[in-house]
Amino acid sequence: MAVAFDEMNIPGGDLRPAYQELARWLKETPPEALEYRRQEAELLFRRIGITFAVYGDSESTERLIPFDVIPRIMSGKEWALLEKGLKQRVRALNMFLRDIYHGRDILRAEIVPDDLIFQNPVFRPEMNGQQVPHDVYVHIAGIDIIRVDAEDFIVLEDNARTPSGVSYMLENREIMMRLFPDLFARHRVAPVERYPDELLSALRSVAPHSASGEPTVALLTPGVYNSAYYEHSFLADKLGIELVEGRDLVVKNNEVFMRTTEGVKRVDVIYRRVDDDFLDPLTFRPDSALGVPGLMSAYAAGNITLANAVGTGIADDKAIYSYMPEIVKFYLGEEPILKNVQTWRCREPKDLAYVLDNLGDLVVKEVHGSGGYGMLIGPAATKATIEAFREKLKREPEGFIAQPTLALSTCPTCTASGLAPRHVDLRPFVLTGSKSTTIVPGGLTRVALKEGSLVVNSSQGGGTKDTWILDE
Repeated sequence: MAVAFDEMNIPGGDLRPAYQELARWLKETPPEALEYRRQEAELLFRRIGITFAVYGDSESTERLIPFDVIPRIMSGKEWALLEKGLKQRVRALNMFLRDIYHGRDILRAEIVPDDLIFQNPVFRPEMNGQQVPHDVYVHIAGIDIIRVDAEDFIVLEDNARTPSGVSYMLENREIMMRLFPDLFARHRVAPVERYPDELLSALRSVAPHSASGEPTVALLTPGVYNSAYYEHSFLADKLGIELVEGRDLVVKNNEVFMRTTEGVKRVDVIYRRVDDDFLDPLTFRPDSALGVPGLMSAYAAGNITLANAVGTGIADDKAIYSYMPEIVKFYLGEEPILKNVQTWRCREPKDLAYVLDNLGDLVVKEVHGSGGYGMLIGPAATKATIEAFREKLKREPEGFIAQPTLALSTCPTCTASGLAPRHVDLRPFVLTGSKSTTIVPGGLTRVALKEGSLVVNSSQGGGTKDTWILDE
């Protein structure tokens, strides 16, 4: 595996410009002062109660996501390039989704194979020919970005269903400002606080044409047992909108109403954090108690906007991901600004043969997997694990893709033995309304806290950092 790109230090001992001020500050700050503030940050997170649940973890159901107090810093110039690439990618994703559920030009052009769409469990035939307000399918995208050198940003995956993590981006900034005002004073850091306002205005902008002057937005949560419930209540509070569960909503004459203490009130836009399968027991899973009976008929009648739209899972499928460079070129006629990771599609015999021969060097992922579950990291796996995975691959090759093991870039991080480089990725949140696409500068930096680990997912022991974009 290649040596990781160090975001702070240039080989030969120099510092990258964005980190010079931080390096000076670290020199002046005694290690015990840093440790004291690190403990203070942990205390604040516990007090605020920022937790997430880990499924299948018998030890504890609620865990604190570790927070690292050393910010990750990016220059304004680097951000400008990344922002341009993100807007391009999300535009292409929205055009792809509209096409898949309408004209299907991309299938006729034989750029994406038909069976990859129609035999895909996340493809929603119910959405065929369905108009969605303002043609926006992905209102909130979380695009996972990695770096392997100073020039390029590479997309690791597209999260187009219900991307989570933005509450940590906002809380991390608040805690950093509270604990490190001196460090902030020495930098011009672009603000992230506008995210809730930008999200609310994006959601209101895509309200159905039949909505009242000031559209009513509600956040639909699966409830307190969901792993991201903290984030749902946090966002509803910041946006100043109602947090509702399926049982709080009712559909009458193809319109959606929420029960309030003053009677029922019409809802125009639902920011839903419930998966497609559970949205409406009359259309999808009949055993779902989380959804709203009749919601899909109100949606088909054009009386409610769902953000994100139903059926967007097809855009964050990892096999579709491998076609993203072609997808960008097909719809926009442009070269992709953001690169893709080289991907072998195990459904193709030639690729499968290569993957089976090189399992020890590759990362193999489930096509529909998320959260770092169900994947094989060849270089870190035991022989027995690799062999078990080999059998799985032979049985069901279409369920997997493989990629080279990339050395994610590193940032300085607090560890038990002082500052040390740890691998990071970045999830910026891209908001698309009826008129424009906006991205608050930064996003959620996730960090692999175990030495040498490349797994940044919080469910697998990763932590988070505040991400600073310098306002130059």
